[in-house]
Amino acid sequence: MMKTLIKGGWVVDPSQNINEPLDVLMHNGKIEKIERNIPEESHKVIYVCGKYVVPGLIDMHVHFREPGFEKKETIETGSLAAVAGGFTSVVCMPNTNPVIDCVDVVDFIKDKANMAACNIYMMGSITKNLDGIEMSSYKNLMEAGIVGITDDGKTVMDTSIMYEAFKEAKKLNLLVSTHCEDINLVYDRSINKGEISKQLNLQGIPKVAEESIILRDIFLAEKTGARIHIQHISTKRGIELIREAKKKGIKVSCEATPHHFTLTDKAILKQGSNAKMSPPLRSDEDVEAIFKGLLDGTIDVIATDHAPHTEEDKNKNLVESANGIIGLETALGLALTELVHKGNMTLEDIIRKFSCNPAKLLNIKKGTLKIGSDADITIIDLEKEWIVDKNKFYSKAKNTPFDGYKLKGKAIMTIVDGEFRYVAV
Repeated sequence: MMKTLIKGGWVVDPSQNINEPLDVLMHNGKIEKIERNIPEESHKVIYVCGKYVVPGLIDMHVHFREPGFEKKETIETGSLAAVAGGFTSVVCMPNTNPVIDCVDVVDFIKDKANMAACNIYMMGSITKNLDGIEMSSYKNLMEAGIVGITDDGKTVMDTSIMYEAFKEAKKLNLLVSTHCEDINLVYDRSINKGEISKQLNLQGIPKVAEESIILRDIFLAEKTGARIHIQHISTKRGIELIREAKKKGIKVSCEATPHHFTLTDKAILKQGSNAKMSPPLRSDEDVEAIFKGLLDGTIDVIATDHAPHTEEDKNKNLVESANGIIGLETALGLALTELVHKGNMTLEDIIRKFSCNPAKLLNIKKGTLKIGSDADITIIDLEKEWIVDKNKFYSKAKNTPFDGYKLKGKAIMTIVDGEFRYVAV
């Protein structure tokens, strides 16, 4: 099989502390060589002068809706959206129908994943059917291939169940990924409690809904020694709690979404339900805290929480419309525009949060361009200016608040197992 040489690019690989012009040679789906001026010989040569070559991006929080909700998204369409956004691997959440709480559903998704454009991983549910009552069989799910457990979309309110879940996860070294919102403070509410909710005469979701569950789950992680990952952090105090826990040596990590570090609840006034998600968009103070958390390393990961919905689901009033937005095709562009081009972070910082850190937390052999590793590569044009057009998305869904945004920086090629799965026109 002919070898493929990626020539003339600037390699940024935080896993090896590489940030310099290098060529990359791929063969049989693996990285064979990475060094300067590799001879072209009889290789297939891809010239990427002026572009950045980085480890494939990993999104550890997506909803591909299959099985059960294929009108919203499928593994096929979701994976096409992923590679178009520069992602070579994604982790699917278990709130499907049926729920990912048994080996049969894991096997179904693995079978579908064989035809996907990117690598498909998945998390199993903490509780059966996401009902918060009975624990799923983590050992069986782990042996079948899950990389963590979560009841994402819901919070397990029964502390005794969560305590047992953490203890079992500790035995298996399984990541516990938690959606932190007290159901009693969220039910029948739609947006952040603040000036905008007052203006719209809506009962808002208080920040303590998130903060109280973060505090509980960090405490359980401390007592059991389990690894905990806080999903889609949205509040200043929540970030402070995680920062304090890390200083104490508790095994805690967290993620932030691009929408939570680029938008505030003011977006509701223009975008309506397309700016409604769970947890909700917060205040300027919270966005500033997320920026700080990204900068100082408190926030380990940037994840999308890609949540596709039909127009019917979203075209309702704020209380009745579905939570969530899509994010795979805009996440990198938003991060490059808001974090790199504005001088807040380096590309190396961004790749660490988009690739290296997720791989470490998930214990998967990705997030690196080391010789012998899988040839999962994203090639980025840092200067590419483009306008978000939801009608050009590969995702089935169009529910984004970023339609029409002008962004700078884009994935122009996405390589999975040595194969070019996306090439920008």
